[in-house]
Amino acid sequence: MWHGLIVAVVILLPFPFYWYLWNFPDRWMQICGKGVNPSHRMAQVSHLLKALQIFALLSVATISRPPLICIALLAFGQYLNYRVYALLGEEGVYYGASFGKKLPWVEKFPFGYFRDPQYVGSILSLIGCAFWVPWQFISLWIAGYIFMILIERRENPNSRVSQIS
Repeated sequence: MWHGLIVAVVILLPFPFYWYLWNFPDRWMQICGKGVNPSHRMAQVSHLLKALQIFALLSVATISRPPLICIALLAFGQYLNYRVYALLGEEGVYYGASFGKKLPWVEKFPFGYFRDPQYVGSILSLIGCAFWVPWQFISLWIAGYIFMILIERRENPNSRVSQIS
């Protein structure tokens, strides 16, 4: 029981962090301090949290040969994530606009085909892992992504820091 509870908490760890940064970007910039790129620091923290999530999932996973559909979902999901990162870069993915960076508008695939392509890619990747990982943990992680989709769709222009090109 404790193991499952710990895994669930670790899966949910990043979402309060993302919520805080989305709603209080100016405070995050203060925490980071002058001369520190807040998007880069967010990426560093996010990578650490993602590693913890992956280790938590691996601790409850049963590794075996998956059906082809799992591999296809995982591969396509990761491709979407790769494309988003390639097109937006670190500052585009990690809330650069909220930190006052002027970012270009992107319309290339997968933008224009999916409303939230990075989240769609992440969710597809998680569904692809459902063969190995108990559904409760996959569902919990997906719920975290849906939470962030809803938060980010309610964008508050007043929460953004003024432009600092």
